[in-house]
Amino acid sequence: MISSDHFVRFYNEVFKFLDEKQGLEAYYSHISSHQEFHCLKEFSERGLQGVYDYYVKIRKEENCDMDIVLNDGELLLQMNCCPSLSKAMDNDAGMCEKYCLHCPGWTAPLYKKAGLYQIYDLVGLEVPQCSEWIFEDREMAQRKYEELSRNRQESLLLKNF
Repeated sequence: MISSDHFVRFYNEVFKFLDEKQGLEAYYSHISSHQEFHCLKEFSERGLQGVYDYYVKIRKEENCDMDIVLNDGELLLQMNCCPSLSKAMDNDAGMCEKYCLHCPGWTAPLYKKAGLYQIYDLVGLEVPQCSEWIFEDREMAQRKYEELSRNRQESLLLKNF
């Protein structure tokens, strides 16, 4: 097994190569289809609680400085300092400009298939922070999106609905 430092740097180079060949979005889609094997049943059957339980494990495994807040009908994932992007930024070969897009790239299609509605605030593609809201109700998601878009640059707000 390779260390996370080497893995992130390898991933970063793969992202740069695929982006140059206009294949990055297709790659994210492919990763999403693989994640269905691990997550789709849990997310579909258990909804936000299934997503919450998944990210509690990920937070520990990936050593993320992340807050996970589950409220009635809403799950907030607040990445305070992304260890992956931080490592990609600390790279003498340079960071892939679209590195941050890999998270919403694989999660958005998966959540959609599970019947969940996602809003992803990238903050900035060079900032190792992001926020993600996931809802079981589309109207709640739409209201949150409208609220966020009043104060955020819409190009940094992604949604799967």
